[in-house]
Amino acid sequence: MTRAGTLGVLTVTGCLVCGLAACGGEPAGADDGRVDVVATSYPLEFVAEQVGGDLVTVMNLTRAGGDSHGLEPAPRDVASLVEADVVVHLSGGLQPAVDDVVAQQRPEHLVDAAPLADRAEDPHFWLDPLRVAELAGEVAGELAAVDAQHAAEYAEGAQRLQASLRELDERYAEALAPCRGATLLASHEAFGYLADRYGLHQIGVAGLDPHVEVSPARLRRVADEVRNTGARTVFFEAAAGLGVAETLASELDLAADVLHPIERVGDGQTYPELMSANLDALRRGLACAG
Repeated sequence: MTRAGTLGVLTVTGCLVCGLAACGGEPAGADDGRVDVVATSYPLEFVAEQVGGDLVTVMNLTRAGGDSHGLEPAPRDVASLVEADVVVHLSGGLQPAVDDVVAQQRPEHLVDAAPLADRAEDPHFWLDPLRVAELAGEVAGELAAVDAQHAAEYAEGAQRLQASLRELDERYAEALAPCRGATLLASHEAFGYLADRYGLHQIGVAGLDPHVEVSPARLRRVADEVRNTGARTVFFEAAAGLGVAETLASELDLAADVLHPIERVGDGQTYPELMSANLDALRRGLACAG
C-alpha cells in the first residue's frame, strides 16, 4: 500500500468508526473487562501477553507465519489500532504504513519500542533478551496507566518475564563465552543485537532486507571476507530457504544451519523456544575455543 493509500484507508476507517458509534454498534474491542492491546509484530505480542496475562486481549497485526517487514494494514487493522486501549509498536521503518497510521491518529496509550532498536536501521532488538526485558517494564507501565486497579498484577507480570529473560541471557552468556570474537555468518543480517551482546562478529550476506536479491559481486565480497575467519557454518532463515546460503556453503565448504530471526513466527512457536533453538544452533555452528 502506498502512503496515499494508507491515508485513504485512514479516512475510510475514520468514517467507519464514527458510523459505528452513531449507530450504537460495538467496536472491535468490545468491553469484556480486559484491556484491548494491539501489537504490530510477534515479539511485541509476546511481551504484551506475558505482562498482561488474563487481564488483556492482544491482537497481533502480523498474522501467524506472516512477514512483519512492510506490513500493510487492512482497513479493519487500522480500525483496531484506532480503537485499542494500548498499542505496542516499533516505529522507524520496519512497517512504514503502520507508522503513518500511528502518526495520523496517535494512540493515547502507545508503547514505541524504537529507543531499544538503536543499531542504525536494524529493528531486531528482540534478539537481545535484556532489551526485551526493558520493553516489559514499559508495557507494564502503560497497561497500569489504562487499568490502574491492576497495576500490581502488571508489575508482577513484567517482573516474571524479566526474570526469565535474565535467565535466558545468562544461558547465552555462559554457552557463548568460549565463542567471543567468532564470526556469525548469516544469510539475513538480522543478528546484530545478539552478536553485540555476546561478543560475536556478524557478517550478513543479504543485508538487513531479506527480500533483496544478492548480486554475484556481493557474494564474492562476502566469500573473500569470510574465507580466513574460521567460520564453519552459514546460518539461514528456514522460511526463506537456503538460497544464497547454499551457494556460499558449497563454495567455502561450510555447514548450513537454521537461525531464526523471530519475525515469521508460526502457530505454536514461542519466543523462548525459538531463542533456545537459536542457542543450540550457535553452539553447533560457531568456531569456539575448547
